[in-house]
Amino acid sequence: MEGLFLPLLLMLVVAIPLIMGTRKQKRMMAQQQELQNSLSDGDRVMTTSGMYATVADASDETTIDLEIAEGVVTTWLRQAVREKINPVVDDETSDDDDADSAIVEEPAVSKVDASDNGAPQGAQVAPPLEHGKK
Repeated sequence: MEGLFLPLLLMLVVAIPLIMGTRKQKRMMAQQQELQNSLSDGDRVMTTSGMYATVADASDETTIDLEIAEGVVTTWLRQAVREKINPVVDDETSDDDDADSAIVEEPAVSKVDASDNGAPQGAQVAPPLEHGKK
């Protein structure tokens, strides 16, 4: 009996992490499938490549149309959608914030001097890197 205890214990030590890993992987796949099935028009999503977009058309089973900019719609595989992004809601809105947002400041325009090789005035230009062998 003692001769079987050590090999049996060794097999359990190896088998338990494998079983737990496959359960976790199945659970993650089920969550991803549920996410892809729950996508609808107007949802904000992030793709696996890190691009944020809005779902324009989710009627096809294998592909999904994402609007990446106003008027720019691209077609992606549903598996490319990584997660839904909840829109950011600003809870602290007041009348003062609305009045401040009406004032629009114009961006500062830098003037270019021809003697400075096209660099804006006051800009710091780094010297070129040396790539030669020493």
